[in-house]
Amino acid sequence: MTALSSIGVNPTSIGVSLAWWLDAARSLADAGFGSAYCWDHFITRGRNKTDAVLECWTTLTAAAALIDRIRVGSLVTNLMNRHPAVLARSTATLSELAPGRVDVAIGLGGHHGEHEALGIPFPEPPERLARLAEALQVMKLLWTGGPVSFDGAFYQLREAYGFPVPDPAPRLIVGAARPGGVRAAARYADGWTSDAGPFVENLALFRETASAAGRDPASLARIVTLDLEKDVPPGRQPMLRDLAGTLALWQERGATEIVINWVRPIMLGEVLAAAERARG
Repeated sequence: MTALSSIGVNPTSIGVSLAWWLDAARSLADAGFGSAYCWDHFITRGRNKTDAVLECWTTLTAAAALIDRIRVGSLVTNLMNRHPAVLARSTATLSELAPGRVDVAIGLGGHHGEHEALGIPFPEPPERLARLAEALQVMKLLWTGGPVSFDGAFYQLREAYGFPVPDPAPRLIVGAARPGGVRAAARYADGWTSDAGPFVENLALFRETASAAGRDPASLARIVTLDLEKDVPPGRQPMLRDLAGTLALWQERGATEIVINWVRPIMLGEVLAAAERARG
């Protein structure tokens, strides 16, 4: 296993075509990166509301069908945009196409304007956090095939079946920057992802919560997302000068993987060149 296999890349899904995204994912796979992730919202947060926004799971399914040597996943799926039972079934089907290569990262969502525009409910954070804890359990139950039942405040299952059973089940990751989501990740998910600052702040909490729940923290994924610096001339991005060194630094800080976040078309070539240097 190379260092690059523990590094994922999140090519932007805003203002690009599906063809560009798929070509980018293929190039990343050829370069040796372990994962390609896609943002999961329906409307851009920017000012230009007519910018194209690729739908996450359609994009990832196309990528998995075309590329058989890279993991694909959301970074992260907005909890309120999809019922967990529906998400469990769609990602189980994708897992049949790409067994062992699907990551379902899910979070509370933070794009209020999207919900207002599309008429999708967007309750306050405490309710979304409670929904997240239930959604994680619902998805894991349905991935066993069933019959399963679950009696939650927001989601219920009654002798529910979920076939085909994904083998293995998708890796379920929680994206969270605050303690409530971090605790949910440690109790119910297969791992946790966060930006660098919240990762450092909450890593101890993640480990403590997992241990208290009878889980081995070392067995859970800990993924830190790293943004490329803005307004840096080509060839001067600090993390890209030494990708293997950047990964080693964050592994020393407790991460198992890193993700290069928000790679725009203008930056893709530099990311690929950094991979070539890392391969020697």
